[in-house]
Amino acid sequence: MEQLRCIIEHVVYSNPENGYSVFSVDVDKGKAKETLVGTFNGVGIGTTLVCDGEWKMDKKYGRQFVVETWVEELPSTVIGMERYLGSGLINGIGPIMAKRIVKQFGQETFDVIDNAPDRLLEVPGIGKERKERIMASWERQKGVKDVMMFLQGHGVSTAYAVRIYKHYGKESIEKVKENPYRLADDVFGIGFKMADQIASNLGYTKNDLRRCKAGVIYTLNQLAIEGHCYAERKQLVATSKELLEVEEKSVKEAIEHLTFEQNVIVEDNNIYLPMYYYSEVGVAKKIRLLLSRCGDLSKAKLDMEAIGERTEIEYDEVQVQAIEQAVRSKVMVLTGGPGTGKTTTVLGIIAALEAMKKKILCAAPTGRAAKRMSEATGKEAMTIHRMLEYNPEVGFGRNYENPLDGDVLIVDESSMIDIMLMNALIKAIPLKMRLILVGDIDQLPSVGAGNVLRDIIDSDVVPVVRLTKIFRQAQTSRIVTNAHKINHGDMPDVSNGKDTDFFFIKEEDAPMAAEKIVGIVSRRIPKAYGYGIGDIQVLVPMKNGASGTTALNIALQQAVNPEGQFIQVGQYKYRKGDKVMQIRNNYNKNVFNGDVGTVTAIDTEEHTMTVLFDKEVEYDSGDMVELTLAYATTIHKSQGSEYPVVVMPLLMSHYVMLQRNLVYTGITRAKKLCIIVGSPKALAMAVRNMTVLKRNTKLKDRLREVVV
Repeated sequence: MEQLRCIIEHVVYSNPENGYSVFSVDVDKGKAKETLVGTFNGVGIGTTLVCDGEWKMDKKYGRQFVVETWVEELPSTVIGMERYLGSGLINGIGPIMAKRIVKQFGQETFDVIDNAPDRLLEVPGIGKERKERIMASWERQKGVKDVMMFLQGHGVSTAYAVRIYKHYGKESIEKVKENPYRLADDVFGIGFKMADQIASNLGYTKNDLRRCKAGVIYTLNQLAIEGHCYAERKQLVATSKELLEVEEKSVKEAIEHLTFEQNVIVEDNNIYLPMYYYSEVGVAKKIRLLLSRCGDLSKAKLDMEAIGERTEIEYDEVQVQAIEQAVRSKVMVLTGGPGTGKTTTVLGIIAALEAMKKKILCAAPTGRAAKRMSEATGKEAMTIHRMLEYNPEVGFGRNYENPLDGDVLIVDESSMIDIMLMNALIKAIPLKMRLILVGDIDQLPSVGAGNVLRDIIDSDVVPVVRLTKIFRQAQTSRIVTNAHKINHGDMPDVSNGKDTDFFFIKEEDAPMAAEKIVGIVSRRIPKAYGYGIGDIQVLVPMKNGASGTTALNIALQQAVNPEGQFIQVGQYKYRKGDKVMQIRNNYNKNVFNGDVGTVTAIDTEEHTMTVLFDKEVEYDSGDMVELTLAYATTIHKSQGSEYPVVVMPLLMSHYVMLQRNLVYTGITRAKKLCIIVGSPKALAMAVRNMTVLKRNTKLKDRLREVVV
């Protein structure tokens, strides 16, 4: 094994999920450039690495140094110092200021900052205020240094060392040594595998009980990410055994200990993490309780003529039934596809209940969905989190003890609600309140665990009205008619034509499809229809590949926003004007997974970025990992949104994702124009495949247990 000391100059490729990266690096003080390949966590441009590995010749990419182990170190060269200071780790120093500082002090730069910080005032552009900011940040970095050096010996980067230090403070090393697996629970971005690597380096054996318990919990969490509320015992044992590479008895012993400690709950050989068990039980219990209470309007008579006059809408028989059901029921579901009159029916429900002097609350799972609901109904609609007064320090302010104040709660886009959020919501509903859930059951299920809306409908204990008739004004839209065709297993009309709002452009090759999409988004749509990049959303079945979100985001950014100052995070360069998405709930900033915004300011000196969502939010270098470019995003992430224009690749390379509800969801996000670029064979396969992956949930059964 050979050793290579280098400075990262350029991120060629980086996969944030597993850390696999390709770097262009500077070797021998700028005299040579090489390619570095390996698994890295959180290192960026300007980082100095000492790597152990071996040289290999790749047939396609040429000479590469394949890294086995690496350690990050403070740079000793002028170039390394400049890059380190300008990397964003030190507040108040960006690339330009870093160049000035190093030009002023040369090799003595770090010594000056450590021992003679007042000399920073000699640097043009540094006043007393900036000097203080730089020194405060530098001292924090020194506080992290011991932790950093300890962790780097186990393959963990500076960026993660900073996060660990923020969480545990001076006890960081002690806490990590005591149980490195706690990192997977406590620190964003550190999963079981990274924690396991640290544990292995600390001498933990494969069958260590702490390791096996952590592996079981990790497996349950992974299953929850896939939508499952619980694991069947056999499934959990087999999956954990494969992950941990241990004997079955070690996994079973871990499950026994976790059960005794109440870190898992076992019911009929189904094993839950407690939060999912109590959420499922809580939702079922509260819905049953609401259903058992006779509503004060259970025998109310409606004046549909007056309601029609108030809304200026003529309702059909099924819509009238839905309005009556909503008024008379304590809990009801209204479902239907695009163009079937869900919104107009909700307007009728609101008109009927307001005529009876009822106080109505409106909510939706996401900010975008809440905004659309407000625009459609003329009533204020909040996100569920905002309505429940969520505070990251104390949780939901609205609950059993402090319920919502109102008579009726209407929740739109209910198919997006997972079991945890539904439990929080239903806890806050007083027994006098009626609950109306509105959503399209044929869309993709929630990103989080559970299948709440479908389970409630399938339980047959809650009144459900399904709208199926496509109204005349919607029949002229091929987006609407094709969505319904796909939903019924029929091939959509792809004949194109001058006046259509739905186009299918044939392309079998993934790189060519990506190239066509870039041209369609950046030139053809703006020229033909006048829509700008803010109106157009590329929706993709999956992240990876030539037509995946990562490749398309880079290509689209290069086409529509290629110039200007940038801050690089991983493989993405962020510039003013870029469309970005939040990929993790951040309750302190009040931005949530799936929220889309626009970068309004870049500060390369402070290494901060400002993003406009409903309000402007500032991100520092530690927060930016929670963002991604959003010119292209997955169809899953688009739930609850509508866009004037949707462009969607659909290829055989998306084989594993080609399902009817996925394509249906993507198409129904488009309001004015939908363009699919891809393979007719892939489209046909998706339309035929109505398989919905079964999720492990018991909500339907729990709802049926008492209500007959």
